Amino acid sequence: MEVKIRKLDERARLPQYGSAAAAGADLYALLDAAVTVAPGETVLLPTGLSAEIPEGYVGLIFARSSLGIKRGLAPANKVGVIDADYRGEIKVGIYNHGGEAQVIEPFERIAQFMIVPFIRADFSESDALSDTARGEGGFGSTGRK
Repeated sequence: MEVKIRKLDERARLPQYGSAAAAGADLYALLDAAVTVAPGETVLLPTGLSAEIPEGYVGLIFARSSLGIKRGLAPANKVGVIDADYRGEIKVGIYNHGGEAQVIEPFERIAQFMIVPFIRADFSESDALSDTARGEGGFGSTGRK
């Protein structure tokens, strides 16, 4: 599948896959200088890119495991959603979950970008829903092991 990417700044880097079987392509921070993210702080990082996501698909932004596990940095909204009709700059809000300040360097890989098909549901109001074995059992109702 071809996804058109527009560079909003000539220095911006296109998303890149880290390996032949990688599901997510890396997004890079387009920064003039390093940015420090204090513990409990969120910063909005530009990528300098916009995308033309095909209709019927969504762009999803996920954490990079190395940032989340090793440095406590992850997308502030957990998963970013880029709709097919959005043409603005892709930005990544990064939140520092850790106890130490973290520095994001210019052109550092900051998130993973995936293009995923979705089904748009038609929601209809109903007075009753079908029965299941689980029923209304919520959090933890299916056990721990």
